[in-house]
Amino acid sequence: MAPPAISVKTLNTLRHLIDCSSGVLTHFARPCHAAAVSVETGGSLQSLRRTNQERVLGLLLRRGAMHRAEIARQIDVSRATVSTIVNEMIERGVLVQVEVPAAAGVDGRVRELVAISRSVGVAAGLDFTLDRVAVHLSDLEHRELANEAVEVAADASADERVTAAAALLDGALTAHRLLREDLVGLGVGVPGRVTTATGAVGPSLPGQPWAGLNVRALFEERFGQPVMVDNNTRLEAMAEYLWGAGRRASTMLYVTLTSGIGAALIVDGALFRGALGGAGELGHVSVDYDGPACPCGNRGCLIQKAAAPAILGQLRPMLGERATIGDAVAAVRSGDRASAGVLADAARVVGQALANVCNLLDPGRIVVGGPVAAAGDIVLDAIRQGIERHAMATVAASTDVVQAEFEESTQAGARGGAALVLQEAPHLASVLRRLAR
Repeated sequence: MAPPAISVKTLNTLRHLIDCSSGVLTHFARPCHAAAVSVETGGSLQSLRRTNQERVLGLLLRRGAMHRAEIARQIDVSRATVSTIVNEMIERGVLVQVEVPAAAGVDGRVRELVAISRSVGVAAGLDFTLDRVAVHLSDLEHRELANEAVEVAADASADERVTAAAALLDGALTAHRLLREDLVGLGVGVPGRVTTATGAVGPSLPGQPWAGLNVRALFEERFGQPVMVDNNTRLEAMAEYLWGAGRRASTMLYVTLTSGIGAALIVDGALFRGALGGAGELGHVSVDYDGPACPCGNRGCLIQKAAAPAILGQLRPMLGERATIGDAVAAVRSGDRASAGVLADAARVVGQALANVCNLLDPGRIVVGGPVAAAGDIVLDAIRQGIERHAMATVAASTDVVQAEFEESTQAGARGGAALVLQEAPHLASVLRRLAR
C-alpha cells in the first residue's frame, strides 16, 4: 500500500518538534514559545537534550525499527531518557510504535519497537550506466516502494540523461502519491572518479558524459532537493551490503563484471573511497605488463582480458556479431562448453587480480555482480580458483566468494543511491526541519 502524502498536521508537528529540539541548525533563530532557554539558565542542558534527540533519530534512520532498550545501549544514555524522547516523538507523529510477532514467554513490552514514521519522507536513488537509468524509492524504514528502469541512447548527453531521470523519478513519486518535497535526499550514481565532498566527476575515459561536471550541482538545480553523488559501483556495493549478499559481513569487497570491471570496499558499514574518490578501479590493474596499450595509459589491464567486450570478442565468431553477454550466459546455461570455457578463463584472470587484493585487505567476503556474474558457478568457481592459486593460503581459505543478489546492476545501483541517503545523509533532524518548512 502506498504511503500517504504528508498532511498539514504532520508538517505542523514536525515543525514544532524540530524548532524545539534540532541542534543541527542552532542558529535558526525562531525560539519555541516557553521552551526557549538562555545559555545562562540552562542552555547546556537544552543542547544535550537536542543532541540526544538527534542521536535517536539518526540511529533509527540507519538501523530501522529498534527496541527502546537497544537504542539506550547504542547511544549510551539511560532508558528513561530514551523513553522520554521516543514518547514525545510518537506524540508528534515523527516516530511510530510497531510490534514484532509474539513469542512464547516474551513480555509484550519487549516486542514493542519504534521506527521513523513512513509518512515523514522517502529516500530516492538514481543510477546511470551507458544505456540505462534506474530509480529506487525506499521509505525511512528501508522498505522498497519502487524500483524501475528505462533505456537511454548510448550517446545521450548528460542533460538528456537528467531529463530521462526526472521523468522516471516523478513517475515513481506520483504512483505513490508523493512529491519531490517528500524526499529526504537523492543519491545519484554515475561512472568515473567522484569527489564526494563536492559531487564533481573527474577526468575519465573517452565518451563518458559526466566527466568534468559537478553532478551534485546539476541535480540539485534540477530537482531542488539535497543530492549525494558517488561512483555507481560503490552504490551497487552499498545495496548488496544493506539488503543483498553482503548482509552481516563486517568487511565486504564488491566486484562488478560488465563493460568495465569495478570494485568497492565496505568496512564496518562505511564505504572506502580513497583520497580523490578513485578507489576501486580494479579493471585498470595490469595483469600483463607486456600486453596491449589501454586507453587509461596502462598496459595489459584486466578489462582487456575479462570485461564484457573482451569476452564477446572471443565469442562472437561462434554466437554471432550481435551477440551480447546475455546471449553468452544463455549459451552457458544451455550447455555450450565453448562459451563456458571463455567465461571461465576470463573469471580466472579476475581471480588472479583479486588474489592480490585479498592479500592486501583480507576482505572476508567478495560479492560478484554484473551481467557476467549471471553465469553463476562457472564464473564464481573460476574466480575462487584464481584466488586459491595466487593468494596466501590462509587468506584464500577465509575468503567467501558469492554471487550478488541483485542481478541487474543498474537497479542495484539505484537501490544503493537510496541506501547512501539512509546511511550517510546529513542528520535526520535537519532533514525533518526542511520537510516541516
